[in-house]
Amino acid sequence: MKKLLPFICVLLLLLGGFALTSYRSAPTPHSPSKPKAFQVVETTIADVHQAFKQGDCNCEQLVTAYLQRIEAYDQPTKLNAIVLTNPQALEIARQLDAEYRSTKKLRPLHCIPLIVKDNYNTAGLQTTAGSLALKGFVPLEDATTVKALKAAGAIVLAKSNMAEWAFSPMVSISSLAGETLNPYNLLHVPAGSSGGTAAAVAANLGTAGLGTDTGNSIRGPSSHTALVGFRPTLGLVSRAGIAPLYLRNDTGGPMTRTVADATRLLEVMAGFDPADPLTKYSEGKIPKSYQQFLDKNGLKGARIGVLRTLSERKPDPQVKALFERAIADLQKAGAIIVDPVEIPNFASVSKDQWCSVFQHDINDYLAALGPQAPVKSLNDIVASGKFAPYIAENLTYHQQHTEGAQGTTCTDAYTDTKRIAFRKAITDVMDRYQVSALIYPTWNNPPAKVGDFKGYKGDNSQLIAPHTGQPAFTVPMGFTYDNLPAGLQFLGRPFDEPTLIKYTYAYEQATKHRKAPALFPALPASK
Repeated sequence: MKKLLPFICVLLLLLGGFALTSYRSAPTPHSPSKPKAFQVVETTIADVHQAFKQGDCNCEQLVTAYLQRIEAYDQPTKLNAIVLTNPQALEIARQLDAEYRSTKKLRPLHCIPLIVKDNYNTAGLQTTAGSLALKGFVPLEDATTVKALKAAGAIVLAKSNMAEWAFSPMVSISSLAGETLNPYNLLHVPAGSSGGTAAAVAANLGTAGLGTDTGNSIRGPSSHTALVGFRPTLGLVSRAGIAPLYLRNDTGGPMTRTVADATRLLEVMAGFDPADPLTKYSEGKIPKSYQQFLDKNGLKGARIGVLRTLSERKPDPQVKALFERAIADLQKAGAIIVDPVEIPNFASVSKDQWCSVFQHDINDYLAALGPQAPVKSLNDIVASGKFAPYIAENLTYHQQHTEGAQGTTCTDAYTDTKRIAFRKAITDVMDRYQVSALIYPTWNNPPAKVGDFKGYKGDNSQLIAPHTGQPAFTVPMGFTYDNLPAGLQFLGRPFDEPTLIKYTYAYEQATKHRKAPALFPALPASK
């Protein structure tokens, strides 16, 4: 019976109307005026801006619609993607409406409601990285990327749940908010650690979202929830103001329902930031616009390599079938497929790439938060006892390891000799085969069932991009058993996001695999 409760909740809500109950944050105000016929389900940034221009919707109505969806769906279904909503969101929306009436101009992300992972510092909003140890902490400043997105007109609509301190690639469980479920099948996980953002964006609780990726955490959850997830080249996007896991591998990135929306976010997020020295490597490598590469014919003549080394790691038959169909679809769209492409000595060149730098990095981050932070170090976190049981072993391990301190070899992707050698091995092979991207399933297996920690298998995202620093994008590849999504991943050369945008957009447009989860339909129109 317990397993049926989420579905019964949704059915009762749809049949009985939506009497909005109290939520974790401020109650949702009534709609400011009767909205016109604009539907937020599966809407895009371009759709939103077109609706503004036509007068079919305004910013206040848009934000209200998403707040109503969060209220109606997040807790009643036990999706549990949202930690808190922004009590200032509607006031910001009114200000953006006034600006548009006055200027008749829309900013690049004017009034785009974002779901932001809870490890991004957000001024005036609690930021905890999923930990009760940071409950109540409110940053004074935004993370660099959040600041840039706000300047472009975006609204931080809500903070999303995550795997505590980003430790898990499989689940999104935090001591602060519990476990997030997969909106396509509430008996399954959305992967980790950005599962809250993934579930919320997939269920249309916001227009777009932000995740972070240390090994899998943008691409895995995006794959598990039929989203587009961009892990950009290390150094393209600032990490300043984001709670780290392993800063040598960490990056932020967009999680959206379309390639075009992810591209629009990346265009705002990319750039040099003095607060993140790694971004110096991006100077001179960022085009004036990434949107120019949204070409539906972008696969014509493209040479793409199939990395069987990853796709054949004991794949689930249904995921394997989707991958073979994806290869055929790429060919149909004009791509030249090189199959297989093999990396010589892959096992040895990829070996021993991980370093335990959490204690070093989290201590630096906590110190930068200032005196108002309730914990100042990893030791403080452990001593507090305020953490989910499943990460206890992680915390203890990192207490005992201090790699990443000055003088060690655990450095960034551009100075660590092992990482340079690994990247060279990959790009040399791409040069040899004259391919501009390599493809493989993002996960070789469908999402695991909730509670099945042994179900973690098939994650391909951990193996190359986090260590080489290369960009890797996932896009929906179709659905397997029980309506569970799968993703196709494209790996590119460093700072060659333009090529990956072309390929993923053209594949998306040719296949249209994305579909909304049936459990989260449009709400009945208000009378």
